Amino acid sequence: MRVSEALAKGSKVDVYHKKGISRLGRHQERMAYIFIAPAMLLFFIFVVYPIFKAVILSCTNYDIISRSEWVGLENYKRLLHDNLFFITLKNILYYVSMAVPTGIVISLGLAMILNRKKPGMKTFRAIYYIPMLTSGVAASVVWLWLLNPEYGLVNQLLRNIGIIGPTWLADSSTAMFAIVIVTLWQGVGGNMIIYLAGLQGIPGYLYESAVLDGANRWQSFWHITWPMLRPTTFFVSIILMIGAFQLFDQAYVMTEGGPANATKTVVYYIYETGFEELKMGYASAQAFVLFMIILAFSLVNIWINRESSMW
Repeated sequence: MRVSEALAKGSKVDVYHKKGISRLGRHQERMAYIFIAPAMLLFFIFVVYPIFKAVILSCTNYDIISRSEWVGLENYKRLLHDNLFFITLKNILYYVSMAVPTGIVISLGLAMILNRKKPGMKTFRAIYYIPMLTSGVAASVVWLWLLNPEYGLVNQLLRNIGIIGPTWLADSSTAMFAIVIVTLWQGVGGNMIIYLAGLQGIPGYLYESAVLDGANRWQSFWHITWPMLRPTTFFVSIILMIGAFQLFDQAYVMTEGGPANATKTVVYYIYETGFEELKMGYASAQAFVLFMIILAFSLVNIWINRESSMW
């Protein structure tokens, strides 16, 4: 009897214990929803609703002044015959082809150099990261002076070694290259920090095993460092690509889209269409197409990364 009574009491205690845990779990769940509710509310107000409104606006001819009129897909059909829009896309693809690979190489190179345990490494990391904290407009103004063909510091240094510097921002063949230089100068510091985190997460015993097997530095990099940094490289490439498609500050301040639309970007064209020409419906259509292009490039990047990781 005593054994059966003890078992009955034990089962009751277990039931009460489970009920207590379930009540605590439900309470924690309710509190979690309460805490995230303000953030989700702001997200829906300032992100989801504007996106939904922009999609609706892209099907109208809204110009701020008069009432909007529903035009359906006319704005998207107009984009198919907009030569300037395709010029801006070509400019951005040219920019991406230069800025993304170069940014990855420079950031990774700096991270590998500054990952060594030597005096002063933290100071140099801070120095390389400082441009990341600079306003894009302020940095563009400074580089506008540095790249001046007559009294700019860059051309003066080139003249000292017997090289006649180009008219960086006034020549269509060098203007986009100059913008790439500015954006790389400002952005490699942040990507360097990301690569540093990736490098410090690689186990040291892998390199020790490689040394014992007779591998040199290049072999260690190619068979250990680069494969282990694949997720980091994927993240950096996505960030660089999205930032490239959203390029605006440097093109607006340094060249105003010129010369001859050589540096006019898609975002710059959207700005002109919406805020200078007051064609908000058409600008919204351009913005939605840009969103789809960025999404497509991101999905392709994800697919390439997944295929390479399988191999």
